[in-house]
Amino acid sequence: MKTSMGLLTLALLATTGTVQATVITIPQSALVPSTTLWTTDLGISIGNALVMTGGGNAANVGGTRNDDGYSGPINFGYNFTLFGNTYTNFYANNNGNISFGAGISSYTPTGLQGAAQPVISPFFADVDTRNLASGVMSLQTHSSAAGNEVIITWPNVGYYSSQGNPLNTFQLVIRQDGYVIPTGEGQVGFFWTDMAWEAGSASGGGAGGLCPGIGGIGLNCVPAAVGFGDGLSNGYVLEGSTQNGIAGVVRDHRLWVNLVGGVPTVPGGSVPEPASLALFGIGLAGLGVMRKRKTT
Repeated sequence: MKTSMGLLTLALLATTGTVQATVITIPQSALVPSTTLWTTDLGISIGNALVMTGGGNAANVGGTRNDDGYSGPINFGYNFTLFGNTYTNFYANNNGNISFGAGISSYTPTGLQGAAQPVISPFFADVDTRNLASGVMSLQTHSSAAGNEVIITWPNVGYYSSQGNPLNTFQLVIRQDGYVIPTGEGQVGFFWTDMAWEAGSASGGGAGGLCPGIGGIGLNCVPAAVGFGDGLSNGYVLEGSTQNGIAGVVRDHRLWVNLVGGVPTVPGGSVPEPASLALFGIGLAGLGVMRKRKTT
């Protein structure tokens, strides 16, 4: 049995008043229709299954099938700069994201920008690969004249609790600083093919991994989040994240994002949204919390 932080519901107050988080919306218009993963385009495999080194509920350290596990630190083999910090390694988290500085076993998104570590999430939700019908998270590296890239794949993965139908397939591409970016691509790539579920039962999901009612931050069901968080309450989040239907939004699409000084630049423009932490359920300290209980 595991207890983990779920939804953050109260605003963080500073001595000068209510803290404001800057949330940049990545418009859905930036998504490009696609039915293939990047590894398929390159003609290479998704690589080797990742072995868990830590995590929360049923992390299965030393194994590959898990719930809330993570693997790391994993060396990039190059420098990667995000939000002004340069990293040489990362943590690959089973629940649909990678992080920097520490692994993340949280399974319910509270808004990507609310994570305690910088995070990049192609689909932050409660992935559970313990069902034998599910694939397991894999890692591939690729080099070309343009530079080096690491590719993390969640292939046909299930959701909590040990559900093997329906399944989701998505992939994250991280390219080194200085990579020669071809036209129409970026330094970070998100790829989604078959996407059917969007919330595990510990996040309020019902039959088929979908919210039985309206979902969102602060509600009883929280669907997946997609985007970037800096670990300091700011982030870039795909329009529709943590709302019903996010799986359908990203299904059979890809998204390339360029970084300038480690900061995402949004294709098609970006929309700043300084939002109260109460609205987005984001905070780092001094918060009232709702806790959800998770069992194996």
